[in-house]
Amino acid sequence: MVTRKKEVTPPSTKLFVLDTNVLMHDPTSLFRFEEHDIFVPMMTLEELDNNKKGMSEVSRNARQASRTMDDVVSTCEHHIEQGIPLAEPSRGQASGRLFLQTQAINATLPASVPTAKADNLILSVVMFLTELRKDRHVILVSKDINMRIKARALGLEAQDYFNDKVLEDTDLLYTGMRELPADFWDTHGKDMESWKEAGRTYYKVRGPLCNELLVNELVYQEGDKPLYAIVKQKDGPVAVFESLIDYAHQKNNVWGIVARNREQNFALNLLMNPEIDFVSLLGQAGTGKTLLTLAAALTQVLETKRYAEIIMTRVTVPVGEDIGFLPGTEEEKMAPWMGALEDNLEVLNGNPDDGGYGGEWGRQTTRDLIRTRIKVKSLNFMRGRTFLNKFLIIDEAQNLTSKQMKTLITRAGPGTKVVCLGNIAQIDTPYLTEGNSGLTYVVDRFKGWEHSGHITLQRGERSRLADYAAEIL
Repeated sequence: MVTRKKEVTPPSTKLFVLDTNVLMHDPTSLFRFEEHDIFVPMMTLEELDNNKKGMSEVSRNARQASRTMDDVVSTCEHHIEQGIPLAEPSRGQASGRLFLQTQAINATLPASVPTAKADNLILSVVMFLTELRKDRHVILVSKDINMRIKARALGLEAQDYFNDKVLEDTDLLYTGMRELPADFWDTHGKDMESWKEAGRTYYKVRGPLCNELLVNELVYQEGDKPLYAIVKQKDGPVAVFESLIDYAHQKNNVWGIVARNREQNFALNLLMNPEIDFVSLLGQAGTGKTLLTLAAALTQVLETKRYAEIIMTRVTVPVGEDIGFLPGTEEEKMAPWMGALEDNLEVLNGNPDDGGYGGEWGRQTTRDLIRTRIKVKSLNFMRGRTFLNKFLIIDEAQNLTSKQMKTLITRAGPGTKVVCLGNIAQIDTPYLTEGNSGLTYVVDRFKGWEHSGHITLQRGERSRLADYAAEIL
């Protein structure tokens, strides 16, 4: 009796059937299923073949997925039916087996489901395997929502591919700041050390909350004596806070701009800090991301001469229909995409009536000087470049994949500062979500590094109409 029981106990490992879009989304997905087995239908290989031509990200991934599969299969060609062990090709990342479809499968789909469609042929394979391998847990993995709905309607198990998601819930995304509890100084103030250095005040505090803090996290406490500081050092239960420069005061204005709220003040402290090489700013429309970044960039390029020039780039994903080819040089082709740059430069150029720039003539001269120091570049020509002493602004970064983000940030040479701006609620690329956007990826991966900072801007400062629209629409 005991031996019979052992025979019918299904193995704890599952059998995952891969849809083509999973391999085209992540070519290394073959090695991401740990101890579980993978089944690749013939139709998946057929669709990979159909999508391999071209220079798009999808085509590159299709070719990479085919190459990876070729490497795996060529190690063990004679045992395809028994499954090819993945432990060696994946260098220990996966311990399951790869199965390829080696026989014709004739599963009967309902009459309403057309069998000529590639998706439905993959579904028939899942149905066949579910009936054939009753001892196994057979699950379809697909990035296509409609494919998963169809599978469930046919009584089959289906899942999304979660391995590329940085976070399950974007509410858990690091905001870059933390409010200190009201009793913070009572619980952490014992044996506190305080000193002044180069006009800044430092506090060395000890206590349980220090374990949770990250380097360059911004901390604040409102009240009669408000505290705004940045975590400069952290060593277990000990942390060192450094007081911030008050950019809300006119005497500390940055290219004529002052911070209108707490988060903007935090953002300017990160943007103006020469020790911080990477800054990410998140926030909805009208929170001042581009304006603050440009003001900080112009100050450090034209006044303090910390950087040689400003380079601005963004993904060219249209909100509506595309308007066709554009004439001119790279800079001229990018001009329609840089409306945000033009709008913000108008604000930063000041008012001709205030006489601050010697009237209209002075204003024009300033504008021409700024123009010579701002370069607008297309993402398409970034690979292989190195930027020395530049202030690199990546606008609309939520439309970048994690791979594109890596390509851009690794362009930074010595003395270059990289600033990523975006709003993860405004993704225009069809295959990206808030959970797997390149912007979410860098915010999560860079947190806690001593030369990076992040802040999520909360309050809109564009106009009462824009704020109300962002809230109710």
